Amino acid sequence: MPLGVEKQNYMKNQNFLRTLFLLIGVVLVTQVISQEPQMIDKVVAVVGENVVLHSDIEEQIDQMTLSDMLVTENTRCELLEDMMYQKLFVNRAKADSVTVSEEQIDQELERRLRYFISQVGSEEELVRFYGKTIDQIKEDFKDEVEEILLIQQMQQTVIGDVKVSPVEVREFFASIPKDSLPYINSQAQIAQIVKMPPISKEEEDAIKAKLRDFKKRVQNGEDFGTLAYLYSQDPGSAELNGELGMMNRNELVAEFANAATGLAKDEMSDVVKTQFGYHLIQMVDRKGDRINVRHILLIPQVSPLDLKKAKIYLDSLKTQIETIDSLTFAKAALLYSTDEETRMNGGEMINPSDGTNLFEFETLGQMDRSLLFTIQKLEKGQIGNAELFQTPDGKRAYRLVQLINVTEPHIANLKDDYNRLQETTKRRKENIKLESWIENNRSSAYIWVDPSYATCPFQTKWEIAVR
Repeated sequence: MPLGVEKQNYMKNQNFLRTLFLLIGVVLVTQVISQEPQMIDKVVAVVGENVVLHSDIEEQIDQMTLSDMLVTENTRCELLEDMMYQKLFVNRAKADSVTVSEEQIDQELERRLRYFISQVGSEEELVRFYGKTIDQIKEDFKDEVEEILLIQQMQQTVIGDVKVSPVEVREFFASIPKDSLPYINSQAQIAQIVKMPPISKEEEDAIKAKLRDFKKRVQNGEDFGTLAYLYSQDPGSAELNGELGMMNRNELVAEFANAATGLAKDEMSDVVKTQFGYHLIQMVDRKGDRINVRHILLIPQVSPLDLKKAKIYLDSLKTQIETIDSLTFAKAALLYSTDEETRMNGGEMINPSDGTNLFEFETLGQMDRSLLFTIQKLEKGQIGNAELFQTPDGKRAYRLVQLINVTEPHIANLKDDYNRLQETTKRRKENIKLESWIENNRSSAYIWVDPSYATCPFQTKWEIAVR
């Protein structure tokens, strides 16, 4: 759904927090697992005022089994200890008056629900599958989501100031046995100059006229949802008859939110322009500050003539870069590219998976196959011809791509892999700080573990009470 604004970043995987699954997903998945008789649920651990249930462990075992993850004889012990760590964070957060707002909880619930709706196909399918309304599902998981956010926030207070120096990176690298150094596949460093053709006034006028016609048709008795299903170009909501589900104002782009929040039930907006295109909005329901609206999105398309002009422009720019010594690709990107994410970086693209400027070819193929095909034809420093591509929000544009550099497959070293080693060093330092925090706080809460787990090889020396 193009209107949603993703704001929450989830906890980095830590050695002792490796099984913090999406709680909603765990419950949904376990409903379709075999219906064999199960033992009565019971408490298997207590940390302060927080408990770990037998069912908590088994749900994650089921999730791991479905995901083809290895389950060993120690897995239940590892899961239990992970959950005890989580409860210790929650216990400390409450003691330190760390809180999360209702707004944060609502945003996270909405994000997770949108994800699972996309997985099952529609909101109706999710409701049918779970046997409850969307609001009831959200209420069921509100406490669990609040706990996850508390853990995340408490962890951030512990590691938020962690930084690493070049000396620490070198020391970490030196500590890795030579025969254990990782093998790094070939990676590409890429830059781009994008030319987004302007939308003609005629195209914008035609789009607005079409939406106004939709509005008249609804006023004359046609169903808004049917029109949204047939004509909306928002793939995330069209199959839901244009419906977005309950959302807060700050989850919507400003222009859309301004138009939507002022509507009465069943009222339609005038044509609304946002960065995604043009919208017709209808109010479905309102609950406090949260609204549910339908919308029809139409995305203006550039004309073939304007696309051709963009290609000609970039072909000419490529010639200038290759013939004028003072005009580098990076300078041309800064001056002429219409892509704001890369323009200020001299056109250099950033890998969203790790935040570096390097792309493994296999990963790049999964992200953007056409880009992979382009750079595979280029030599180091070479610029490709202007090629048509589709932007993340569905628009067509042309771009020039430069292969800045390509690394050879190699054993990890400081010169070529410093950024990767720096990130690994930082994660290692964060782990150490978290482990130290746990060691210092493990005795701050009452701890009890069910005797059936007495032989578990726990990593932490818990001071376990006997009862």
